Amino acid sequence: MDNTRNLLLAVVLCGLMLLGWDAGMRYFYPQPAVEAQAEVAASTGADGSSAALAGEGETITSGTREGGLTDPADIAQEEADLETELVSAGRIQINAPEVSGSINPVGARIDDITLKTHTQTVDKDSGPVRIFSPGGTPAQHFAEFGFIVNGERIAEDTVWQSEGGPLAPGNPVTLRHDNGQGQVMTIALAIDDHYMITAKQTIANTSENAIVARPFSLINRTSRTASADTWNVHSGPIGNFADAVQFGPDYDDLAEDSAEGTTEGRANWLGFTDIYWLSALVPQDGSDADTDFRSLGNSLFRADLIYQPVTVAAGRQVTKTTRLFAGAKESTVLREYEQKYSIDKFGKSIDWGWFEFIAWPIWWLLTHLFGLVGNFGVAIILLTVVIRGALFPIAQKQFASMAAMKAIQPKMKAIQERYKDNKQEQQQKIMALYKEEKVNPLAGCLPILIQIPIFFALYKTLLLSIEMRHQPFALWLKDLSAPDPAHILNLFGLLPFDVPSLLAIGPLAILLGITMWMTFKLNPTAMDPIQQQIFNIMPWMLMFVMAPFAAGLLLYWVTNNVLTIAQQAYLYSRHPQLKAAAEKEKADKAAAAAREAAG
Repeated sequence: MDNTRNLLLAVVLCGLMLLGWDAGMRYFYPQPAVEAQAEVAASTGADGSSAALAGEGETITSGTREGGLTDPADIAQEEADLETELVSAGRIQINAPEVSGSINPVGARIDDITLKTHTQTVDKDSGPVRIFSPGGTPAQHFAEFGFIVNGERIAEDTVWQSEGGPLAPGNPVTLRHDNGQGQVMTIALAIDDHYMITAKQTIANTSENAIVARPFSLINRTSRTASADTWNVHSGPIGNFADAVQFGPDYDDLAEDSAEGTTEGRANWLGFTDIYWLSALVPQDGSDADTDFRSLGNSLFRADLIYQPVTVAAGRQVTKTTRLFAGAKESTVLREYEQKYSIDKFGKSIDWGWFEFIAWPIWWLLTHLFGLVGNFGVAIILLTVVIRGALFPIAQKQFASMAAMKAIQPKMKAIQERYKDNKQEQQQKIMALYKEEKVNPLAGCLPILIQIPIFFALYKTLLLSIEMRHQPFALWLKDLSAPDPAHILNLFGLLPFDVPSLLAIGPLAILLGITMWMTFKLNPTAMDPIQQQIFNIMPWMLMFVMAPFAAGLLLYWVTNNVLTIAQQAYLYSRHPQLKAAAEKEKADKAAAAAREAAG
């Protein structure tokens, strides 16, 4: 009766966990909500404060995994706005190997950047990923450069005169403004082959009196296009302050704190990150600029970089150089910039987590395997084989330890029976037995502890790797960074209905459940009936839990399970005494249970 009650309790708990998983994910990471009223873009004054702070009606939303607008009305409005904004006269074109777009001379804003090498969807004709959009559009995201002269900011609607163009490697662009009071300001822009724009800001004082100047730059963006901010992937403000990378605050926290999140320590770089994209400002090396993050209300946020006041004597000039990164978080490119421009820990804008020292070599191997075979799914399979092969000696030691422990089980049981009334002496005798038989009871646990960080680092690598984005494997798997698109319940799309996320089980998830169930079945370790029933249920519960994850992760997990099955079969053939002892123990327990039932 007790076993039956416990089994029913286990089934109920598993069911609650399964149903609660979907509800919990929706609660903690909700999909973007359609806001009740249209948002009005905030206008900012000379001091950077917002003229329209967040009110009670403001909705801070969570994005999709990759980010971008999701409301059809917003998408349509964005397309209409871009058609109007990007054809305005005077824009200077940007045409670099990996970046295209334009510069708005009004306000000296870089507000139009798309990535040539990254498409919006798996469809090659879907158009490039857009990083920057002009102010006032639903996807507002731009960088701005300017000056504060004698405490007064150059007006945002200032029209700068341009020289040169289009902006391309080896072909710089210069923006120039004369304020009519004896100060001439120039912003010389240059771009490299990837995603870095260099802005050299110079103010020349041609007046008869000294002035106090502060060159500044900022990034302004909406959180409505942000990627989902989850427990293991940060989306939002980011920067390196006092030689440590700071992931946060989150958009919601910054909005709730109302206006400003002043940073602490000297900034090496700061900006906003999504899972795959980054916009960041890098101050001049050795400078001590003031930096902060601000909430402007209406889901708008800003990162500010303002250089310290400099007195410019009559007839003199001062120059500050700031770099703007706006592009994809490609590890190779980020580390290249880290070395080339001495940008401290720029590569850590990819949040590899605690096990970066393991994750980065795994990423390196994965990308090199992809370069060799040309298929990311095959590269994942080969990587799993390599890792399992590297850990195989550890698994051998684990099984050898288990075999040794099984071999001394009769002696241990005799000691436990003989000294059952004296636990202290019983423990001393067991330890003496371990020493005599040269058995380490912890040897079977150590390999598991070693493998945990390796497999978690591999999981994080697959989760964050932009190289896996839009990469196909075979058949219906066209994007390994997205969930398996085939669903059993609607016959792989043949039936005209969308499957609820809780029941969106695809072939990879089913293979995961089957292979995990087989690994449990091949394990001859004796269990009591309740443990056995739980292990029978667990693979199918995990099948539902893992189904929404990226197909690349499931492919790794299925491959790992298949290799585990092969490894178990081989190691049990090498240690037959382990399997025989476990089978005998299982048989003894079954016989005892039968006698108890008969009695």
